[in-house]
Amino acid sequence: HVQLVESGGGAVQTGGSLKLSCVAYGEGVYDNARMAWFRQAPGQKREAVAALYTAGDSTFYVDSVKGRFTISRDNAKKTVYLQMNSLNTEDTAMYYCARGPKVRSGGYCYLESAPYNYWGQGTQVTVSS
Repeated sequence: HVQLVESGGGAVQTGGSLKLSCVAYGEGVYDNARMAWFRQAPGQKREAVAALYTAGDSTFYVDSVKGRFTISRDNAKKTVYLQMNSLNTEDTAMYYCARGPKVRSGGYCYLESAPYNYWGQGTQVTVSS
């Protein structure tokens, strides 16, 4: 049974910071897998924010968050984090954790949603001016 549980969302003002966490439950769910954060604002398409491979060092970001957000992992805790700094109102969205293929390279790029087949329930991030 696979379960991804996000936490850490909340309401902040422009320029503030939040750190999201995603814990992966289930045998073999987390190991050697692509993990990513996505977000979806009301009326908008879901977009990838950041991604990594749990057994590698590379990280991937959508252009709009580069330099502000950092994705990281703690393999002992089977947890992926998203540190979000310098938040602005355009970052307001529901943020979802997702697990993708158990492949480091090849196939879809890390920031495409199609190969991610396990999703959490989401955590809301609201940024006000």
